[in-house]
Amino acid sequence: MDTLAVAVDLLRLFGDSTRLRLASLLEKNELTVAEITQITQLPQSRVSTHLGKLRDAGVLRDRREGALAYYMMNEGNMPASVHRLWVLLGRELDEPLLRSDQERCQAMLRARQGTANWPETVAGQMERHYSPGRTWEATAIGMLGLVHLGDVLDAGSGDGAIAALLAPRSRRVTCLDISPKVLQACRKRLQGLANVEFVLGDVHALRFADASFDQVLLLNLLTYATEPARALVEAARVLRPGGDLVVTTLAGHEKSDVTAGYGHVHAGFRPQALRDWLTDAGLVVDRCEVTSREKRPPHFAVVSAFARKAASRTGAPKPTEKTGSPGEKGGSA
Repeated sequence: MDTLAVAVDLLRLFGDSTRLRLASLLEKNELTVAEITQITQLPQSRVSTHLGKLRDAGVLRDRREGALAYYMMNEGNMPASVHRLWVLLGRELDEPLLRSDQERCQAMLRARQGTANWPETVAGQMERHYSPGRTWEATAIGMLGLVHLGDVLDAGSGDGAIAALLAPRSRRVTCLDISPKVLQACRKRLQGLANVEFVLGDVHALRFADASFDQVLLLNLLTYATEPARALVEAARVLRPGGDLVVTTLAGHEKSDVTAGYGHVHAGFRPQALRDWLTDAGLVVDRCEVTSREKRPPHFAVVSAFARKAASRTGAPKPTEKTGSPGEKGGSA
């Protein structure tokens, strides 16, 4: 590689504020990824990525101690050109953020030397840190132990991943999908479960009698529906009085070029539009709002809606089939 290219790569290495911050922190301290994450308050994935780049360039070294990896400045073995640039930069680095990092680092080291255990060191930010066996998947499966469901319709069930989790906690699960190939994959996944049935059908015209289900799931379905409001009316129709509807869908966005590749026909929905549709379908809406946002670009947001069919001694009210057009209540947030 020619001299100019080497110089450019070297400048690019230290041309990132996160890498400068990590190098400054680790110049005199040996820390684990979890400790660095807590000190800097940066996502663990981001910290790991930049630590890897600094290690590969010879700026940092790591050592293993059991299951932990400790990182520190690679003093004595750093490439000469890298070392010269770091010495030059290090003299100029003096700003509040770096000083705050050092203060939090010293508190962390004191806790490490004292009696503080892992939960105490991450208290207040536990959801941002990994520990063995403590994942969102494991937590979700554990929480299912509290769930007792009746007759469930998983509309747009896909290959049955969700139904596989719910079936052991349900009286009956009906998996409905419009694709024969996808439904066949669903059959294969759930073939050992006696309380699951499979129906090829369209969410716009459900092949079930009124008040057939205690719970209806519309998970990641509405962006595929040509008439999402109509699909909600049908879901409300087949719910029993007192039954629950759960909807998850993308919030309105301007990245149709991305979602079109997945077959979406709608660019998400505004929470208020979805709430209006649910109300028009005769349901009582308990919650309808953005509940999460993806960390990776383009940072899609997800809307969750929980609605129920009011219990009635004289029978459930007939849903109002006021569907409107997707353009009236969909679109960007």
